[in-house]
Amino acid sequence: MAHAEVLEFEEYVRTRQEALLRSARRLVPDPVDAQDLLQTALVRTYGRWDGIADKSLADAYLRRVMINTRTEWWRARKLEEVPTEQLPDASVEDVTEQHADRALLMDVLKVLAPKQRSVVVLRHWEQMSTEETAAALGMSAGTVKSTLHRALARLRQELESRELNARTTERSDHGNQSHAGREERGQERCAA
Repeated sequence: MAHAEVLEFEEYVRTRQEALLRSARRLVPDPVDAQDLLQTALVRTYGRWDGIADKSLADAYLRRVMINTRTEWWRARKLEEVPTEQLPDASVEDVTEQHADRALLMDVLKVLAPKQRSVVVLRHWEQMSTEETAAALGMSAGTVKSTLHRALARLRQELESRELNARTTERSDHGNQSHAGREERGQERCAA
């Protein structure tokens, strides 16, 4: 690559790094993995930078590289999940509703297959049109629509399931507290 193109690539990375990292963060939930994803995509793009004739399409090209890389990682992952009797409580670091909703959404997105997640992220977070999403993912507009429909249905199902579980847990906790209170009052009566 010529020196001028190296400088052009460096300038591109410097100006677009934050936006690209946000895109990577939406594709993988862990911030460290998002940084790794972006770095890997940048390395892969660097080798092909001179082949991108229209540099205004560099963001779309890089997003596609990130999606492909994330899909490769997903396929090569080792299943490290261990079944447990009880799910851990979801922690929310920020108390504002907006941050809580975002954390919940990022957690719920994990239930989607990589293709579905990519479509949801590009359509709803990146605000791309159906046609732009189809071009970025190399699929037809009809496939984008059907994939998005199934992904949103799956997200709704997951959210409803979590809400039902939360209500059940709440009722169970309330019932246990009522039972404990009755036992205490009974023991007080016996002592009197």
